Amino acid sequence: MALLVGDLFRRGAQSVPARVAASLGDAELSYGDLDRRANRLANALRGLGLARGDRVLWWGDTSLDAVVLFAALAKLGAVFAPINARFGAKEAEPVAGMARARLLVADGAHVEAAESVAKTAGTHQFARLGGGAGPGLDLDALAERAAPDDPHEPGLADTDPQVIFFTSGSTGRPKGVVLSHRANWLRSFQGTFLAAPDREVCMFPLFHMAGWTIALRAWQARGEVAFVSSPSAEALLSAVERRHATRLYCIPAVWSRILATQPDAFDTRSLREIDTGTSATPPELIAALKERFPATRTRIFYGSTEAGAGTALSDEDVLRKPGSVGPPAPGVDLCLSEQSEVCVRTDFLMDGYFDDPEASAAALRDGWYHTGDLGALDDEGYLYIVGRLRDVIRTGGETVSPAEVEAVLTDHSGIAEVAVVGLPDAQWGELVCAVVVPRPGARFELGDLTAHCAGRLARFKQPRRLECVDELPRTAATGQVQRAMLIERLASR
Repeated sequence: MALLVGDLFRRGAQSVPARVAASLGDAELSYGDLDRRANRLANALRGLGLARGDRVLWWGDTSLDAVVLFAALAKLGAVFAPINARFGAKEAEPVAGMARARLLVADGAHVEAAESVAKTAGTHQFARLGGGAGPGLDLDALAERAAPDDPHEPGLADTDPQVIFFTSGSTGRPKGVVLSHRANWLRSFQGTFLAAPDREVCMFPLFHMAGWTIALRAWQARGEVAFVSSPSAEALLSAVERRHATRLYCIPAVWSRILATQPDAFDTRSLREIDTGTSATPPELIAALKERFPATRTRIFYGSTEAGAGTALSDEDVLRKPGSVGPPAPGVDLCLSEQSEVCVRTDFLMDGYFDDPEASAAALRDGWYHTGDLGALDDEGYLYIVGRLRDVIRTGGETVSPAEVEAVLTDHSGIAEVAVVGLPDAQWGELVCAVVVPRPGARFELGDLTAHCAGRLARFKQPRRLECVDELPRTAATGQVQRAMLIERLASR
């Protein structure tokens, strides 16, 4: 049996047509309505000449219209390729040009800029979706007049591409992660081992892979996904209260915002699962979540757009294994290379990077995806993320080696231990931050470090931020400093 994403919408409409599939604020979309609207839109797109394998760019904010377009393209066999909704025209142009799309679809907020992007990128056609006037073809009007029949594509295989997600990775140059129907179907089915809840709140925008993985997981279980316009604590908790959500996944920084709200400001008693994940999650955050939401289970996930969920740390282990991201998730093989790089092998890896054979060959070797993350395994096979294989800081257009800065700071008389990390910064890209364990009785400020580095390090390499801690987080098995954990702790404050 072919594992096709479009079948999730067909089967949901057949079995639970009146059940809510997706919501945004007060707007709802049932499985039946979603399937019918997707059929009409797919037939309208077919009438424009769209066919299996054609790439369609979507440039818009989170909306239920985006959900209908996603379902329509899945049924048609065309490829959904979302552009970051926060991009300006100059940022969107290279992405659109790389995709060589047959059609660019924009919402009302992006339609004016999208017209020029489509022309610059050489996109064949340009359209708008979501109502309102503006340039381009009116897809809403075309869909309203289109046939309601299911647009079965007989030649569609589950190995055909279904989406392309654009990620800059470590180079800053756009890369398109190509995921097949089979990969996306299996990634979302993988989540059913979690006893998937009926109603999930999604914090991610719909140009992000995680947003669609959360949605597909809900639809696999014929549940509901509640989208939000922005991932503020108020918007997320309001959605939990309004939709009586049973599951909420947030990255650590967003959980920190939620924990800063008044505990009784929203009714969150419906929650049963509260999950998180990045390359490292501070143990103190997990403890705070368990105190705030005592009736819930908490899990930690580690993964990527290229590979999906690589590891999963269960509720039983989140306190027993502080700093770990867990053992391999179901259906995943995991190993460390000779350089301690985390490598994963699974049936739901990406097909490769779109039109980039060199990057694809570097990332996918002998069936293994090389993540670029450095890891350590304990004696039970639980993974700890230590840092990045190419551990450099990019600040103000310059590249800084943390090891070089640490070598200079280590001989400071007041420093017992030090780790240098890059913290996200709107102006500089990253800030060089020195995380220091002072020697007993030592007291110093950032200026002391700057003076110590003068004449030994160029100004752009010198720390711009100082954090003093009692100890550095280290892996239990090998004692390696967990740089990723430090970054998460500092970014979550």
